[in-house]
Amino acid sequence: MTTMTTTSRALLIAFIPLTLLLLPLIGMQVSDEVNWSSFDFMVGGALLLGIGSLVAFITTTVKKAKVRWIMIAVALLMFLLVWAELAVGVFGTPFAGS
Repeated sequence: MTTMTTTSRALLIAFIPLTLLLLPLIGMQVSDEVNWSSFDFMVGGALLLGIGSLVAFITTTVKKAKVRWIMIAVALLMFLLVWAELAVGVFGTPFAGS
């Protein structure tokens, strides 16, 4: 098993969110249904960079595999809940503008 250097891990953490943010950017060019503002891209980028950094931190610091997977699953669940709330206001909080 090869280990990643700190530089390659940081590049991967930055590259994946930027690649994912290309999807709504392309969607805005193709359809009128996708309507993101620059603020939406900033928040989405911050969330994706944050979860990527958190997962990288968990994988490098937590030694027990079972605990590591549970912590990653909880982090991803929290990320998805925040993303869903910001996207469509699932819970109706003022956080999502409801």
